[in-house]
Amino acid sequence: MDGIDYKIVRTLQRDGRMTVTDLADAVGLSPTPCARRLERLQNDGVITGYSAQVDMEKLGLSVSIFVSVELDKQDRAAINAFEKEIRNCDEVMECYLMTGSRDILLRVVAADLAAFDAFLENRLMQISGIRNLRSNFALRTMVKRETLPVRR
Repeated sequence: MDGIDYKIVRTLQRDGRMTVTDLADAVGLSPTPCARRLERLQNDGVITGYSAQVDMEKLGLSVSIFVSVELDKQDRAAINAFEKEIRNCDEVMECYLMTGSRDILLRVVAADLAAFDAFLENRLMQISGIRNLRSNFALRTMVKRETLPVRR
């Protein structure tokens, strides 16, 4: 990737709906070379897709909860089994395999406390192999970025 490729990525992170012509103007290229670069960035997996950014509160999901999960076993089979099950939980926005005292960190969204309780009882606690859960409720979001820090 060169400086123009980085500029294309930065520009599209701010506005993924812009036309190739507008993108070309923004990065200082003519439309045809810009379109070729854009196609290469997509084919190479640098740009993985396009989506709408939405306000979770306006969709009725006003609660964010971080859930630390400790598994009974920390071997590959246990991790793979948990990952397979957690992928089916739409409330889980992110799931990370961690180092330290907890094996997994989840970011979960819910409408309210009752909805989170239902998620815990009916979904998360039904996954076998969990030794311990610890939940932390976010009071407010202090920083939220939708763009990666693309330098160069």
